[in-house]
Amino acid sequence: METLLEQIENGKLWQFPGGIHPPEQKFVSNKTGIGVLPLPEYLVLPLKQHIGANGQLLVNKGEHVLKGQVLTRPGTNWSLPIHAPTSGTITDIKPMPSAHPSAMPELSIILTPDGEERWCELTARDSIADLDNKALIDILHHAGIAGMGGAGFPTYVKADSAKQIEFLVVNGVECEPYITADDMLMREHAIEIIAGIEVMMTILSPQYTLVGIEDNKPQAIEAMRAAASHNDKILIRAIPTKYPSGGEKQLIKVLTSKEVPSGGIPADVGVLVQNVGTLFAVNEAVYKGKPLIQRVVTVTGNTIHKPQNVWALLGSEIKHLLNSQGFSPVEDQRVIMGGPMMGFTLPTVRIPVVKTTNCILAPDNKELAVAGQEQACIRCSACADACPQTLLPQQLQWFAKGKEHDKLEEYNLFDCIECGACSYVCPSEIPLVQYYRVAKAEIREQKLEKVKAERAKERFEARKVRLEREQEERQNRHKKPARSAPAKDKAKVSEALERVKKKRPEQSAVQAAIERAKAKKVEGDTSALEPDNSAVAAERAKRKEQARKYKEEKSQSTSEAPKDAVAAAIARAKAKKAAKAAEESNNSTELKDPKKAAVAAAIARAKAKKEANNVENTQPQIDEVADDNSAKPDDPRKAAVAAAIARAKAKKAAKAAEEMQPPADELVENKDAEPEDPRKAA
Repeated sequence: METLLEQIENGKLWQFPGGIHPPEQKFVSNKTGIGVLPLPEYLVLPLKQHIGANGQLLVNKGEHVLKGQVLTRPGTNWSLPIHAPTSGTITDIKPMPSAHPSAMPELSIILTPDGEERWCELTARDSIADLDNKALIDILHHAGIAGMGGAGFPTYVKADSAKQIEFLVVNGVECEPYITADDMLMREHAIEIIAGIEVMMTILSPQYTLVGIEDNKPQAIEAMRAAASHNDKILIRAIPTKYPSGGEKQLIKVLTSKEVPSGGIPADVGVLVQNVGTLFAVNEAVYKGKPLIQRVVTVTGNTIHKPQNVWALLGSEIKHLLNSQGFSPVEDQRVIMGGPMMGFTLPTVRIPVVKTTNCILAPDNKELAVAGQEQACIRCSACADACPQTLLPQQLQWFAKGKEHDKLEEYNLFDCIECGACSYVCPSEIPLVQYYRVAKAEIREQKLEKVKAERAKERFEARKVRLEREQEERQNRHKKPARSAPAKDKAKVSEALERVKKKRPEQSAVQAAIERAKAKKVEGDTSALEPDNSAVAAERAKRKEQARKYKEEKSQSTSEAPKDAVAAAIARAKAKKAAKAAEESNNSTELKDPKKAAVAAAIARAKAKKEANNVENTQPQIDEVADDNSAKPDDPRKAAVAAAIARAKAKKAAKAAEEMQPPADELVENKDAEPEDPRKAA
């Protein structure tokens, strides 16, 4: 029995369930080659043209840029840069309508071309032999390449797969009716596409590369086989024409017989899928150094006089493409971005071409009839038969209308690829895909809100714990929790106590306790170091009793302290009074008899000195009383302060008396020299 690899080598194909065969209408646009459009009046470049985050702006309004110059710096979360499709001036940076059914505004760069088409400096190379995988992936990243089949997934993320890739699958099926962009690209640029395939093979190292092309594109098949003839690891496969064989999971099933699990990705089964347009951009970036600034777009429909595939610069408005190909609108005209099966009607033609734009369809009212009014389901099961994902579209629609989100997920709503096959075959004209899209958006929003709520709850709980901890710390701040001190701290305290004992062996028990406390304070807070046992408790009680007896003895010896303090105060008052009397006596005597004044002054000085000596003699007693009273709880400090004040005042009075009265000898000499009138001498 042949192995899977042998079956693939022999060209065996498999079938996927479901599928439909709508009218192709590809012949309308594939009769002529790819055209080139004239430069538009201005370009609108949305910062986000892919799945992932926006880049960071690198340009400002009014700045002149060159063709290929990077305009945004890629960040995280699958971010890609965008580049200037032509040289010109940045005239504005503001929100503009996006390439979305809602046309919601997105931040965009408005570039006005200068017509010179001047390129920035590019890095071209002839070989990639000297580049490792990381360098190649960085080139794809900074070139801004995203999946050009419709999803817009960043190519560098796919290329940097952590899983072993067994098969690289190249999607050249292009199963949508009307669209021929990939068909014409393979016809005209097969060599460049094969070169891009070989770059990806260098990065991924697959066993084989399988290129799937529908058998309604014989010219593209021949061109690709001719370009890949030198590489026996690239296998070109013509597959039966059936919609939606271009779906990623369906193409993997057809070429490898592998099925991607529900909720999984192709890498889970060892497969990676790339579009032919993406691989052409890979070749341009690696070998020519060109970023992704243009792509092939099919412009077709009965209202287009010149249906054709064109090279459209990214940022060109849809209106510019239509007018360039001869657009003649009709009443109730519709313009669809994408194919008739998976595309969406544009609310305005002022929408720009982005990296995922592959077709602009402008049909008349007969070509694509407007859907009729929705009717009740007749339960014909045609939708289930056509579903390529083997889902139950009827049940999903019921759950979507009832907003039963749990049931929708249980029935694998997110496995729906929104191919539109169920809506196409529905006889009741129920827009099933629209129900699914709305339900998916609601579920995503619900999950996002749930995640936000959980994060908010986590932040609240963390804040609550923090506030409780801070409150507990404030309440216990005055408490010093017991701790088990390390042996090193215990040793330091023991050494300090030994030094104190050796230095002062004669100290009393109370003084020894004081020294130990000081030692503990120097070494740190070691209140928890002292062992709490009965011996220590007894020692503490003994010391307290000794301290009490010592205080009682001191209190008895200092019982007379208040009296001595009163006596000292009386002595100070007497000294002050004597000094004042001496001063008055000196003043009165000087006016009458100088000799008597001199004698009186001498007597006053002697009295003042005597009073000062009396105060000084009483000072030791006062100091002793003050010292003794310092251990008493009453007011021992007041007596000491009063004594110090008395001494100071007595000394001041004595000094004042000496300064006011000169010596008696000096007064006598002055008297002999003065005139008869004694008042002149005074």
